[in-house]
Amino acid sequence: MPAQASSSFSAARAPRVAIVGATGAVGEEFLRVLDQRSFPMTSLKLLASARSAGKTLSFGDQTLTVEALGEHSFDDVDLALFSAGGSISREYAPLAVKAGAVVVDNSSAFRMTDGVPLVVPEVNPQAVTEAGIGLRKELKAGIIANPNCSTIIMLLAVNPLHRFAGVERIVVSTYQAASGAGAAAMRELEQQTREALSAPGGTGTVETQDVFGMQYAFNLFSHNSPVEMGGYNQEELKMVHESHKIWNQDADQGAAVSPERIRTGITATCVRVPVMRAHAESINLTFRDECSELKASELLRAAPGVTLQDDRAANAFPTPLQASHQDDVFVGRVRRDLSQPEGRGLDLFVCGDQIRKGAALNAVQIAELLLERRGAER
Repeated sequence: MPAQASSSFSAARAPRVAIVGATGAVGEEFLRVLDQRSFPMTSLKLLASARSAGKTLSFGDQTLTVEALGEHSFDDVDLALFSAGGSISREYAPLAVKAGAVVVDNSSAFRMTDGVPLVVPEVNPQAVTEAGIGLRKELKAGIIANPNCSTIIMLLAVNPLHRFAGVERIVVSTYQAASGAGAAAMRELEQQTREALSAPGGTGTVETQDVFGMQYAFNLFSHNSPVEMGGYNQEELKMVHESHKIWNQDADQGAAVSPERIRTGITATCVRVPVMRAHAESINLTFRDECSELKASELLRAAPGVTLQDDRAANAFPTPLQASHQDDVFVGRVRRDLSQPEGRGLDLFVCGDQIRKGAALNAVQIAELLLERRGAER
């Protein structure tokens, strides 16, 4: 990483903020979240590709003009929120750091880099507070990474149970919405649905197949990330490796879970489903210590960032539509795994908004933790 300029983020005034990838689905969600949470800012700069320069976006009662991302875009920026893909992050995040900014990055570019905290604020907030805001030397790369959306959604549900009983194994299957592939995928799902419903002879076929190279509407398929050795795709491996890093960052924070329990066995199957927004996950857990349905429900009900939706009598459980545009992850179908000894296995069904908590909100919460750290150091 390049040498860092002196950051003014530790000064008394509110930070100067930039959003990289402002015209994308997550970038626009950044604007909503920052406005709704009244995030303190001295200024806000919107950055995107040259072809998006000149576009205008609303922020509260303001209209802001998008600027082209360039080498000197961060000369007057203290906090840069990145959501423009790994290649952009790898090129421009170091430039932002060199200019003196702290970067919160939504891409996978730095998640597994040593010295870069990987943070879910409800799970391992100390990874941010230890990095410091006025103590830039402790933030080794000048970057904090936002985990994969599926990892965030899973850990919000599983972490309170893990801290109580020690999760030894996770088997997770994800049902991932178009939002996870960005605004273009969402538009294509809408277009394909129109084409399928109007196809001659009721064939349900579509012509538009630009994003995934196949029909998405009324279909589902294995996650479109590259398949690696052993047959796991990159999305599945992210859930495994990122969860281990996040929990290891939490290993010495006085939790009931001791460090030797952190290497939880995790296996994942990730699937794209024709849902516009919000991912769903079916999660099977094996515990070291006993954790009953009743205790699990009690823990989930008290967990930050979680809403328990588990009404068996009404058959009312979480849905992606219900979770869309919501801050919380919704958890239901909490039940004993009959294939395991009583108290040692549970099944859950989880839904969370990929664009919001899975991306923009989580990053803004990280920035809020940075501001809290700054306030504590004054």
